Amino acid sequence: MTFSLIARDEATGMFGIGITTSSIAVGNRCPWARARVGAVTSQHRSDIRLGPKGLDLLEQGLSAEETVKRLIDESEFPDQRQVAAIDRNGGTAFYCGPKIPSINSGYQGRNCVSTGNVIANADVPKAMVKAYEASLDLEFAERLLAAIDAGLAAGGETQPLYSAALLIVDEQDWPLVDLRVDYEASPEKKLRALWETYKPQTQHFITQVLRPNDVKPSVRATEPS
Repeated sequence: MTFSLIARDEATGMFGIGITTSSIAVGNRCPWARARVGAVTSQHRSDIRLGPKGLDLLEQGLSAEETVKRLIDESEFPDQRQVAAIDRNGGTAFYCGPKIPSINSGYQGRNCVSTGNVIANADVPKAMVKAYEASLDLEFAERLLAAIDAGLAAGGETQPLYSAALLIVDEQDWPLVDLRVDYEASPEKKLRALWETYKPQTQHFITQVLRPNDVKPSVRATEPS
């Protein structure tokens, strides 16, 4: 019940995922990324364990293709899983289990890969990749959000969407961006609004960790913690 796009920003080396679904709290279960390593999605009957395991395999030096194969080979129920990965070199891979009962597919592009299940048609992932590749002039987060919008415009899911997430990692051990809409109508719109609010403060949250003495006092009544 999910469609997503994983990508590596060629200019910065960031990894990111834009994802949305009709079920609750997709950001807690399906997208996984690690700075300087890669990213993984686990969808359809989501096996949350595959995310951290996939990142560990990528960190050990396995390619995206090798990682996905290993995850599926060692899965107890591979026929029901949908998995995708991107590695530090921008290599991609995906797998769609043959017993997934709904329309499902995947599509690979340059430094990106998209997968979807319970989708209206098999071209949804392709539309997401094409939208991402066509928006090189935008910053990374905007490209991921554009991919979600394109997937929805191409037909999206067969059910109304209720959760969405934007996950980006850069140089630090913690996410640069980790925004989630856990259960709301039109979550893709609320996710974009969250990003617009968060965007101007992105650097602040890095500075306060690495150089707290450089944080300028705020005149607002409440300051980001």
